[in-house]
Amino acid sequence: MRIEVVRSGGFAGIPRHAVLDTAGRPDAARLTSLAEAVLAAPPPSGPPVPDGFTYAITADGRTTHCADPHLTPAQRELIQTVLGEGA
Repeated sequence: MRIEVVRSGGFAGIPRHAVLDTAGRPDAARLTSLAEAVLAAPPPSGPPVPDGFTYAITADGRTTHCADPHLTPAQRELIQTVLGEGA
Protein backbone atom coordinates (compact mmCIF):
# COMPACT_ATOMS: atom_id res chain seq x y z
CA MET A 1 0.00 0.00 0.00
CA ARG A 2 1.21 3.50 -0.82
CA ILE A 3 0.37 5.99 1.94
CA GLU A 4 0.79 9.70 1.37
CA VAL A 5 0.56 12.45 3.99
CA VAL A 6 0.50 16.16 3.23
CA ARG A 7 0.77 18.54 6.17
CA SER A 8 -0.08 22.21 5.78
CA GLY A 9 -0.69 25.17 8.06
CA GLY A 10 1.27 25.85 11.18
CA PHE A 11 2.95 29.07 12.21
CA ALA A 12 5.28 29.24 9.21
CA GLY A 13 2.78 27.76 6.75
CA ILE A 14 5.44 25.51 5.21
CA PRO A 15 3.86 22.38 3.71
CA ARG A 16 5.38 18.96 4.32
CA HIS A 17 4.83 15.92 2.11
CA ALA A 18 5.91 12.30 2.47
CA VAL A 19 5.04 8.97 0.87
CA LEU A 20 5.54 5.55 2.39
CA ASP A 21 5.23 2.25 0.53
CA THR A 22 4.44 -0.62 2.86
CA ALA A 23 5.75 -3.30 0.45
CA GLY A 24 8.54 -5.27 2.06
CA ARG A 25 8.32 -3.50 5.41
CA PRO A 26 8.18 -5.66 8.54
CA ASP A 27 5.37 -3.44 9.88
CA ALA A 28 3.36 -3.51 6.63
CA ALA A 29 0.32 -5.24 8.15
CA ARG A 30 0.13 -2.75 11.03
CA LEU A 31 0.49 0.27 8.70
CA THR A 32 -2.10 -1.09 6.27
CA SER A 33 -4.50 -1.69 9.15
CA LEU A 34 -3.90 1.85 10.49
CA ALA A 35 -4.46 3.39 7.06
CA GLU A 36 -7.68 1.44 6.54
CA ALA A 37 -8.96 2.49 9.97
CA VAL A 38 -8.10 6.14 9.32
CA LEU A 39 -9.83 6.13 5.92
CA ALA A 40 -12.93 4.28 7.17
CA ALA A 41 -13.60 6.49 10.19
CA PRO A 42 -15.34 9.83 9.87
CA PRO A 43 -12.85 12.62 10.40
CA PRO A 44 -12.99 14.06 13.92
CA SER A 45 -14.33 17.55 14.04
CA GLY A 46 -13.84 20.54 16.19
CA PRO A 47 -13.08 24.20 15.88
CA PRO A 48 -9.88 25.01 13.99
CA VAL A 49 -6.99 26.32 16.01
CA PRO A 50 -4.85 29.25 14.93
CA ASP A 51 -1.59 28.09 13.35
CA GLY A 52 -2.64 24.45 13.69
CA PHE A 53 -1.59 21.78 11.23
CA THR A 54 -4.03 20.19 8.80
CA TYR A 55 -3.37 16.85 7.13
CA ALA A 56 -4.49 15.07 3.98
CA ILE A 57 -3.97 11.31 4.19
CA THR A 58 -4.27 9.31 0.96
CA ALA A 59 -4.10 5.54 0.46
CA ASP A 60 -5.63 3.28 -2.19
CA GLY A 61 -7.02 6.30 -4.06
CA ARG A 62 -9.00 7.52 -1.05
CA THR A 63 -8.26 10.69 0.90
CA THR A 64 -9.34 11.91 4.31
CA HIS A 65 -8.61 15.22 5.99
CA CYS A 66 -7.93 15.91 9.66
CA ALA A 67 -6.43 18.63 11.83
CA ASP A 68 -4.64 19.21 15.11
CA PRO A 69 -5.62 18.97 17.91
CA HIS A 70 -8.48 16.71 16.83
CA LEU A 71 -6.42 13.72 15.66
CA THR A 72 -7.41 10.21 16.65
CA PRO A 73 -4.66 7.95 18.01
CA ALA A 74 -4.64 6.02 14.69
CA GLN A 75 -4.30 9.23 12.66
CA ARG A 76 -1.51 10.50 14.89
CA GLU A 77 0.43 7.23 14.70
CA LEU A 78 0.09 6.99 10.92
CA ILE A 79 1.09 10.64 10.40
CA GLN A 80 4.11 10.27 12.69
CA THR A 81 5.24 7.13 10.88
CA VAL A 82 4.84 8.51 7.36
CA LEU A 83 6.27 11.97 8.06
CA GLY A 84 8.96 10.56 10.33
CA GLU A 85 8.31 13.15 13.04
CA GLY A 86 5.82 14.04 15.73
CA ALA A 87 2.30 15.08 14.86
